[in-house]
Amino acid sequence: MAHIFFAASIQRHIATPEREVGARTLGDALETVFAEQPRLRGYILDDQGALRRHLAVFVDGRPVRDRQHLSDALDEGSRVYVVQALSGG
Repeated sequence: MAHIFFAASIQRHIATPEREVGARTLGDALETVFAEQPRLRGYILDDQGALRRHLAVFVDGRPVRDRQHLSDALDEGSRVYVVQALSGG
């Protein structure tokens, strides 16, 4: 099962403990979490269902490629990290 982790900066708004999810894509993993935490959807996805610009998501240490359809594949041992992107100067 893939492991999904939400950074403390996100959990400050919505408690979302890390967990194991049975998912084949990033979208499937997020849907599993949203089923338990529906409010999280609006924080992670925009109104088109794409990742919000202020988020950085990594699968196995690499930035996700498909921010719109969330089709990046997950393996049995994948690790997904969802963090707020930093900006400013």
